[in-house]
Amino acid sequence: MRKFLLSILGLMALFIGVASAAPTAPAADKKILIVLVGDSTVNDEGGWGYGFKKYLTGNVACTNTAANGRSSKSFITEGRWDKALALKGDYYFIQFGHNDEPGKGPDRETDPKTTYTQNLARYVDETRAIGAQPILVTSLTRRNFDASGKLHPNLMPYVDAMKKLAAEKHVPLIDLHASSVELCEQLGPDKVAAFNPVKDGKPDTTHLAAGARIVFAGLVVADVRKTVPELSPYLLAKPKLDQ
Repeated sequence: MRKFLLSILGLMALFIGVASAAPTAPAADKKILIVLVGDSTVNDEGGWGYGFKKYLTGNVACTNTAANGRSSKSFITEGRWDKALALKGDYYFIQFGHNDEPGKGPDRETDPKTTYTQNLARYVDETRAIGAQPILVTSLTRRNFDASGKLHPNLMPYVDAMKKLAAEKHVPLIDLHASSVELCEQLGPDKVAAFNPVKDGKPDTTHLAAGARIVFAGLVVADVRKTVPELSPYLLAKPKLDQ
């Protein structure tokens, strides 16, 4: 897996232009706190949050409050958002969509045109109210290919709603959905299969195997450098891989 991961990271350097980028500036003296908010595709166990931490310098603390099965609605109603705000972070990365979809039940599902947008607006407004910077992240794509090797994204109503809100409220947007679709289609279904954890004998095309958590975090980091440049001094050029 480590050899495969290194080869994928090398390909990503070409894909996102990291290899030709200027060296990372020395880390700023001020220590900051980044808080991750979202569902299981963000948390440390099956999402990109684990890999994201591997890209951070020693001057960054990162608390991942993302939780399995949560939507933009249930994260609030369960009191998880209040606890995240109480951390008084400097930056809040916010990603929801997978569990907001129809069929997830009344405690979780939202309408992208109404309740989902309203929830995101609350996250943004309340983050700003504590003097922190909200950063919206579109949902990681599910990795389901058709016979032609194309993905069939089913989260677009939520992706589009988040993009619209980000533009209206002038919030930095990390378009992980677009970059994850592009990377998966470039790699193809055979290579992407290595990203899928196996659950009950079947590949899980939503969550991420250990190495994939670093790969997709790299997409987030690449976009952060462009979209939130003041965070660049806190980001490593390469992830700290476990020995």
